[in-house]
Amino acid sequence: MLAVFAVAIVFWAVFKQNGTALTTWAESYTNREVPQSVEPVAKVLGVTQTVTFSKDSVPLTDSQFRVARDENKKAIKTWDYPLYYKNVPADKLPKEGESLTLISTELGQSINPFWVVILTPVIVAFWAFLKRRNSEPSTTWKIFYGFLITSLSTLVMVAATYACHNGLEKSSMWWLIASYGVITVGELCLSPMALSLVSKLSPPRLTALMMGGWFLSTSIGNKLSGVLASMWDEYEHKANFFLVNFTLVMITTIIILLMLKWLNKIVKEHGA
Repeated sequence: MLAVFAVAIVFWAVFKQNGTALTTWAESYTNREVPQSVEPVAKVLGVTQTVTFSKDSVPLTDSQFRVARDENKKAIKTWDYPLYYKNVPADKLPKEGESLTLISTELGQSINPFWVVILTPVIVAFWAFLKRRNSEPSTTWKIFYGFLITSLSTLVMVAATYACHNGLEKSSMWWLIASYGVITVGELCLSPMALSLVSKLSPPRLTALMMGGWFLSTSIGNKLSGVLASMWDEYEHKANFFLVNFTLVMITTIIILLMLKWLNKIVKEHGA
């Protein structure tokens, strides 16, 4: 159980950056302009924000949107255009006083639930297909594949960083959608399987305690996610931030691979 809890911490540390680093990416590094064809519907649904191209008091930032602060740690203000326009190409800037309608940054939080709804039937059908062919992997192998796929989601963001030249221009929203799609596949392979493993391997009198241990590992992973995200500004090239995440997940993936024989033996003995 402790081995399962330990690897779960690393997974949630990377996965839960949807509310930290990936939200920062959506806010400042992603092209969120709403296509004119869907703008009326998006406005009715209340998922847009309007940004006017006119100067105002805004935080002073560098090319990586890091806020400059004075000796009292207060943000330094400057008279400039809204930060969204900082990495918009000059030929795509609106005229003075005109506005752009953008998808709200917060909507990025809905991409993962969207993929969960779409991909859950696909993953379930895939496992059922393999089961009919007597090729369905064991629970522990599914957890291994979940970690391997999760590591690939971080590489999607590495590619996105290079595609937008480290934020010098806006990144396509499709990079973010793709990254969420890949990590959701990893989540669907790993999270239900690990939770099932906890319930099956726990001694009956300790099942509730072990389930509490699972949720404790989740909370620790959330905390570690915040620690990792707090280092975002320390990376001059954001690809390095995502590569650190990739390294953490891959090390854990290798550890799981080395433990598979041992874990499979335990699972077989307990009939999981």
